[in-house]
Amino acid sequence: MKNNPDDRRDNVDRIQRNISNTLRNCELADEIIAKTDDEETKSDLIEKNERREDALHGMRKEIQDEAIDKRNGYNESSKR
Repeated sequence: MKNNPDDRRDNVDRIQRNISNTLRNCELADEIIAKTDDEETKSDLIEKNERREDALHGMRKEIQDEAIDKRNGYNESSKR
């Protein structure tokens, strides 16, 4: 099986899109939390948003790393 080359040119855009989608999901969950009287639903959504916040932290760190690598032209020394 032939390996595909490491093409990371769109990583920053892809990660930014994921961050935007995750933030929007947090906002939608917050709207539902504010409107619902179902405590189980509220609890579930609060927990999901906490996990989303953890994921956002990781994605923000990753986008910083990728932006640096992109600026450096993805040279051999920047590969993990």
